[in-house]
Amino acid sequence: MASHAALAVRLGELLAREGIGLVYGGGRAGIMGTIADATMAAGGEVTGVIPGGLFTAEIPHDAITELHRVPDMHARKTMMYQLSDGFLALPGGLGTLEEIFEAATWTQLGLHDRPKRVVLLDPDGFWADLISFLDSVVDAGFVKPSNRRIIARATSPEEAIAMLAVDPDAEGSPYLR
Repeated sequence: MASHAALAVRLGELLAREGIGLVYGGGRAGIMGTIADATMAAGGEVTGVIPGGLFTAEIPHDAITELHRVPDMHARKTMMYQLSDGFLALPGGLGTLEEIFEAATWTQLGLHDRPKRVVLLDPDGFWADLISFLDSVVDAGFVKPSNRRIIARATSPEEAIAMLAVDPDAEGSPYLR
């Protein structure tokens, strides 16, 4: 977990340096709080979106640029997607997995005009089994290869940001994988 916290700090610093705002779940604890703190400390902008029901389980971050309180998780995800220009996931648990797949599904269905990719930041192999599983789903014929490319893996914050800036289906894209 310590290496994932360091990764969150590196990403937060890069986002601020590149002038890219962070939209995230609005909490103060864990990896979410770490990336928010790092982005703010480096002079970046941070927007949090937290459901009212989580106030007892998850302490809202009160030192960020903007915090939206919404009624539930569905409203949270909808607002996060509306406020975001790209989707990038650090190592996380069930909520992270659910958000990755929903963002990928919305991309597949064309429900937003954001970059055609969800990037998993993975310098240490955390997401390797998920990537392998996705490849097996393609091999089994349940997902088209073009839709499989929606979820990609980056090994550094710099690569992740670069991947979000390139359409994976564009001719000559270095990220056709």
